[in-house]
Amino acid sequence: MPRRGTPGYTGTPVPFGQFVVKAHGRCNLACRYCYLYAGPDRTWRARPARADDDVLARTAARIAEHARAHALPALSLVLHGGEPLLAGAERLAAFAGLVRDSVPADCAVHASVQTNATLLDARAVDILARHRVRVGISLDGGLPAHNAARVDHAGRPSWPAAARGARLLAQRAPEAYAGVLAVVDPRTDPVEFYESLLPLAPPALDLLLPHGNWTKPPPGLPGGDPATAPGTARPTPYGDWLCAVFDRWWDADRRETRIRLFEECAGLLLGLPGATESLGLDPVATVVVETDGAIEQVDSLKSAYDGAAATGLDVFGHSFDEVLGHPAVAARQAGPAALAPACRACPLLAVCGGGHYAHRYRAGRGFRHPSVYCADLDRLIRHAAARLAAAAVGSGK
Repeated sequence: MPRRGTPGYTGTPVPFGQFVVKAHGRCNLACRYCYLYAGPDRTWRARPARADDDVLARTAARIAEHARAHALPALSLVLHGGEPLLAGAERLAAFAGLVRDSVPADCAVHASVQTNATLLDARAVDILARHRVRVGISLDGGLPAHNAARVDHAGRPSWPAAARGARLLAQRAPEAYAGVLAVVDPRTDPVEFYESLLPLAPPALDLLLPHGNWTKPPPGLPGGDPATAPGTARPTPYGDWLCAVFDRWWDADRRETRIRLFEECAGLLLGLPGATESLGLDPVATVVVETDGAIEQVDSLKSAYDGAAATGLDVFGHSFDEVLGHPAVAARQAGPAALAPACRACPLLAVCGGGHYAHRYRAGRGFRHPSVYCADLDRLIRHAAARLAAAAVGSGK
């Protein structure tokens, strides 16, 4: 049997290994670019602000049911939002404990929370660390100017509180610090951007491409007809930016932090299995539970159109195994069969994997297209491959 992540993978359903639970469905910030609250999807408006006790209890039971049915040795529990700390650190810690108590004893639960850090104080950090809930922080960079679009609902900058929270976490509970998630902005200086985050001592960085598609392209890229993309010269501002950061990171005297996108790219080039939905052919094994108990696909799909992530299922009436049978979920686990012909014929298929699913969308024509970032991904992957090859030659291997 071909392993997951190879072009021979047949798309056999893979159990969910990551459960994203919306502890709170609102945010204390009003980031000007937010695809979740300022994008095309409006489903959040009809949902409760906070997941109540019944939703959390039923979600824990469904996670345990799935873990037991598939003998999962471990799973990832991501407490999300909105801003999950609006629910309170105690509530988040208690839910993580409930999931751990509910799953089989031999299933490890790796719990984390993804926060904007503005509500991180000493008490919250201590509670989360004590209950083994790791903390990931979302920022746009390590300088106030990088975070100018991240403001609260009164238009006040979030940077002072976010920077304070990040430094407090790094100093008070480094073992609980999962890292920083930042969205690529080609208008910034890439090396300055990277170096600005290092004083916050992140053990890892997640560099994400901003969500966009062929109908609503990201800043600096044209939209249009994806059928012409592989044969048409396109600008690569995001690829160029990432290559500059790659070189700064790769050439450092010591490894200052992990950058998951680059490690993933290098691993896939070396034939290792993938672990993210941004690259590679591994089936997506992430599922989302909303504040009302609705079970959805990953939030990034909400950048495409209203209701794009919906499944019509919920934790009260449906198991996660039933979600695996949903046509949209099955399509995300179908491997190369779900990709555009141009992607299946591409020599970089095993590494790129067609790019992020949400970035392939075109209104009226679905997701069976190359990524709107096709040229940028090509630029990064080939650059990383060249650096790996040069390193191998230099080491005599």
